[in-house]
Amino acid sequence: MGRMGIRKKAVSTVGSALAPRAIDLAPGLTTSFVQQAMHRAIVGVGPLVGAAQAAEKQLKEQGGNREKAVKEVIENHVRYAAAGGFTTNVGGLVTAAVTIPANITGLTVIQCRMVAGIAHLRGYDLDDPRVRNALLLLLLGEEKVNKQVARKKLPAPPMAIATAPTHDAHLDTLIAAEVASDLLTRIAGKRLATTVGKRVPVVGGVVGASADGFFTYKIGKYAAQELLPRARR
Repeated sequence: MGRMGIRKKAVSTVGSALAPRAIDLAPGLTTSFVQQAMHRAIVGVGPLVGAAQAAEKQLKEQGGNREKAVKEVIENHVRYAAAGGFTTNVGGLVTAAVTIPANITGLTVIQCRMVAGIAHLRGYDLDDPRVRNALLLLLLGEEKVNKQVARKKLPAPPMAIATAPTHDAHLDTLIAAEVASDLLTRIAGKRLATTVGKRVPVVGGVVGASADGFFTYKIGKYAAQELLPRARR
């Protein structure tokens, strides 16, 4: 394993170890935070209009082609995610995130907005709590969702949750807690990477921007494959 691989493994291990304890210590990082991030993404915050409005704009620009609009939504949000200053400014507007770094908060809102935009284009109701739970679950990424479902820590993948016959209120807290734990892992990892990157700040900044953009792209592609089109009402 190369030096970079060892560093990534160390970051992941440290983050995973700290996450459960950190949830107890950081009152701002609760289920309410991730749910608020999704709400802000859907209704709009700062320079970002709401997810459905942004998606409709892309749909119009793509001449009504929904799949092209989905692709454009992903590409736009990857660019937002890679722009560190932009994500920090957006994160600074989410007032509940008092204990969370603004760049992480902004990235969470951007990723929430992306998956919500994709869901809207595919015919899902963004006000439906089942859909919102599914969208939050997408933020974990395909690999982690599959592992958690296999371990029975999560009941089903996002598509099944979004289209469940009824809303299970227990899932609101369960899914939000999973996302919060994953977020804390990323916070711990970013702080460690920042400490290491201070020795070579330009390289550190490039790696950070590339990682945020790539992870956002993977989430977008996962959402696009998971959220199958539904008949629009």
